[in-house]
Amino acid sequence: MPKKILVIDDEPKIVEICRDYLKASGFDVVSAGDGQQGLNAARREKPDLIVLDLMMPGMDGLDVCRSLRREGNTPIIMLTARVEESDKLVGLELGADDYITKPFSPRELVARVRVVLRRASGDLTSEVIRVGEVSVDRARYEATLPDKTILLTPTEFEILATLMRQPGRIFSRAQLLTAVHGIAFESYERAIDSHIRNLRRKLETASGEVRYIITVHGVGYKFES
Repeated sequence: MPKKILVIDDEPKIVEICRDYLKASGFDVVSAGDGQQGLNAARREKPDLIVLDLMMPGMDGLDVCRSLRREGNTPIIMLTARVEESDKLVGLELGADDYITKPFSPRELVARVRVVLRRASGDLTSEVIRVGEVSVDRARYEATLPDKTILLTPTEFEILATLMRQPGRIFSRAQLLTAVHGIAFESYERAIDSHIRNLRRKLETASGEVRYIITVHGVGYKFES
């Protein structure tokens, strides 16, 4: 059964291009023309991935992303015409898995969709990694602490699994990007910081103590039990 992609964008031409290229690549595609319609479609259609425009009248992409993340972890790729890095990072901090800047190549969109879906599906092995109190299970695609299951986006999961496979090793941003995307995009390196902040928030103790993921200033990050 083909994977279902939901495209949410208020520009009909963008929706048409995305739909045509994704369908030609074997995906089932549904679309919505504004944020509220998109949120309703996501709840109704249960897509495997959402392509979400950042700038829309009424409920914008950030509001939609925020609502979607309260309800689940469906992978999200944001489309943005904004060039400021801070705008892109806000979307990533809300839980988006990737972003593409307009104007974009439709072939790049298809490639990014495939990469994010591949991360979301995992490799379905029985690998379980345990470091200290934290466990990640690739078959179930979940992370756990003794008292709770941690809900992670596909990108967050891959970053955490990469760090935990080699506890104590320092990973640069570029190395983490390569592990997650298969290639390091220079313009995307700072986005790792947003994903690390999200992971820390989800892993932190009730007292707010910073644990597990340690910053090595000027180098990158490492995982300590």
